[in-house]
Amino acid sequence: MRRLLGYVGAVLALLAGWWLLSVAVGSPALPGPAPAISDFVRLWWSDLFPQLLHSAWRVVASMTMGALLGAPIGLLIGRSPRLDSVAAPMVFLTYPIPKIVFLPVLLVLLGIGNAPKIALITLIVFFQILVTARDAARGIPAASLLSVRSLGATRTQVFRHVVFPAALPDIFTALRISTGTAIAVLFFSESVAGTSGLGYYILDAWGRIAYSQMFAGIIAMALLGVVLYEILEMAEARVCRWTRVGR
Repeated sequence: MRRLLGYVGAVLALLAGWWLLSVAVGSPALPGPAPAISDFVRLWWSDLFPQLLHSAWRVVASMTMGALLGAPIGLLIGRSPRLDSVAAPMVFLTYPIPKIVFLPVLLVLLGIGNAPKIALITLIVFFQILVTARDAARGIPAASLLSVRSLGATRTQVFRHVVFPAALPDIFTALRISTGTAIAVLFFSESVAGTSGLGYYILDAWGRIAYSQMFAGIIAMALLGVVLYEILEMAEARVCRWTRVGR
């Protein structure tokens, strides 16, 4: 209930700030919240919801693949000094490169459908999860590992019952942070090379000078981000219950 009230207060504050800014600017390019919300409600089922489904599918598929690839590799690198000495320099060289620059290459190789968009977001999420999982695995206290090994646990059991659970909260944190990045990249990829999705819808409305519809699309994209963030928050609360003790 407290979280819901927090959202209500935040929405009201944002709407008030939006209205004040639109009045101060006085331009059709920045309509007030009323016409944008009106178009959002009017166009939800006919236009916005189908486009939101396209975008949601791309983001969820990309984040899932990025996490499934990045988490185990990062944990393995973090717990193996020999593997880390080989893989870490490659990660340090490639991680800072803005992956968005590879969009033209992916478009040439994969076409203009879902594949290049999903591949691009997967690449970004993969590196963010990999780096986080590696650092989390390296930060596990040696005493925690020794105590389990002294009981006769195998390397696989140590990895499953100690390393993975210890790193899991950090992996969820990286996923939540990746949500904003993934949606931002999704908007860019859909607006540059796309015929569906909220990014395409927003840019199309901008091209038609339908600014209230454009902001309706922005509201839908913000809603997508909030829903994904809350899903990850609930998943972490369920999977990592020990992190919520005492809250």
